[in-house]
Amino acid sequence: MIRNLLLISNSTNAGEEYLAWPRTHIKDFLSGFGVHNVLFVPYAGVNLTSLSVEKSFDLYEERVKKIFSEMGFSLKSIHREPNPVQAVMEAESIVIGGGNTFHLTRMMHQQGLMEAIRSKISQGKPFVGWSAGSNVACPTMKTTNDMPISEPASFDCLNVVPFQINPHYLDASPEGHAGETREQRIMEFLTVNREMTVAGLREGCLLKVTGDAIIHVGKRSLRVFRFGKETQEFQSGDDLDFLLG
Repeated sequence: MIRNLLLISNSTNAGEEYLAWPRTHIKDFLSGFGVHNVLFVPYAGVNLTSLSVEKSFDLYEERVKKIFSEMGFSLKSIHREPNPVQAVMEAESIVIGGGNTFHLTRMMHQQGLMEAIRSKISQGKPFVGWSAGSNVACPTMKTTNDMPISEPASFDCLNVVPFQINPHYLDASPEGHAGETREQRIMEFLTVNREMTVAGLREGCLLKVTGDAIIHVGKRSLRVFRFGKETQEFQSGDDLDFLLG
């Protein structure tokens, strides 16, 4: 499959400015394809300070646009487009920001963007996603960490990688927390979806997919879960092409 993907666990590390840590990776990735213009999908962003969901998208666009401008890219948000599918078809690159995966998936299905973006990716156009934006690159959104604030028509997503990502993966359980750990939640998913593989993508890490090759970038290891098999840890530089089947 022709695909060029940058799948980022999180936008911001603790104590850093917004999009600080992945900024160089995003710039180098998009510049490598000669990209000048970016189409941004803000639908995961539901801002608590906004009076409306639409205003949230305006604020999200403004925040990301400033960063991308500093990197040398022009950015427009799809929520301003009268024909979102046509906007995707004409885009040089697609960027999907983080936030709530349920709301993002709902909006993408409503507007026919799953099929449109999948088609664009299959043509080799570069795609960048962080957090929820990485989650929707998977077959489904079922390994999100988010609360179901809205109901998508389907949990099915772009399916441009054949495995699931759990962004912001954490090993630890907070002191005093009596609920399930992240690992236990993933094992629940695998008990029901036994054919799937889940990549626990820790913060400050990303996956870069080029065709049938995949690399992990980051100081923390990648955790890979499969039903009935011992959980594995992989460092940057390890062979991960098996994830693409």
